[in-house]
Amino acid sequence: MLIALALGAASIVPADAETPYPNRPIRIVVPFGPGGFADITVRLLAQKLTERTGAQTVIENRPGAGGITAANTVVSAAPDGYTLFVFSSGIALSKSLLKSIPFDPLTAFAPISTMAQFDLLLLVRSDSPMRTLKDALEAARADPQKFNVGTISPGSTQNVTGELLRTTTGIPMTVVPHRTSAEVLTSLLRGDIQVGIESYAALKSAIDAGQVRAIASSGARRSPMQPDVPTLRESGVDAAVDGWNSLMAPAGTPGDVIAFLNGQIRAIIGDGDFSKRMIELGGEPVAGPPEELGTRLKSDVDMWAAVVKKAGLAPQ
Repeated sequence: MLIALALGAASIVPADAETPYPNRPIRIVVPFGPGGFADITVRLLAQKLTERTGAQTVIENRPGAGGITAANTVVSAAPDGYTLFVFSSGIALSKSLLKSIPFDPLTAFAPISTMAQFDLLLLVRSDSPMRTLKDALEAARADPQKFNVGTISPGSTQNVTGELLRTTTGIPMTVVPHRTSAEVLTSLLRGDIQVGIESYAALKSAIDAGQVRAIASSGARRSPMQPDVPTLRESGVDAAVDGWNSLMAPAGTPGDVIAFLNGQIRAIIGDGDFSKRMIELGGEPVAGPPEELGTRLKSDVDMWAAVVKKAGLAPQ
């Protein structure tokens, strides 16, 4: 009778509890269009995650609205580890740059791991007479109404870099947001914008083909893939922007699922071939414990709030 009772009790346990995670496809939501650094690297990571876990990992691109639309998709999903989010440093700016935001970046997500750090390049068309950032700023001062800087969506690290360039230099140039990196390139080649701000990975083909060239990089130190290109500070602009991408889940996701995913991500990023590929794309592979990512996010929110206030950027 005891055996029968035990079997009866076991039969009412939900099927998901009997099957180890993951037992169905994992969706990773990317707040940017295809082709950017975050999209390219997370697709490489998703392929490895599928190989390691046996669960299909699919990518869903939801660009626009400063990442808020994509983030809301994840925030409203079940906290079960099957919907994940590529959280970029740009979203840490949302609390300071957006007048209203439907979630708190600090509490709406469960950190899993950082994936990469990267800087951005300030790019001009190959036939542009502007050889340096100083040249570009002189052209902007001469006719600011006709000087446009192209980036991807508001709230992105690229867009904030453009806004910082505008406010730090005091030149009323126009920062023009685009939905995707490909649109930024098209506008740059067509002459609709005079400078484009993007990662090396996003416009690698155009850079390598000589269609566009870099006149400055945004980081605190020179870009590893463009070591001859001076930083903003080296070019006389007192600003620096180092971006990062990470993987997060909805708040409330079980700790054992977070720990499992963290272990998988760290193993993938620690793989020599994967790291080499990420470096070739202009990023620095970085992974760590969830607590470290949570601390970094809080630090960045506070840091960017101070930068935005100092720069006089108005919430949008």
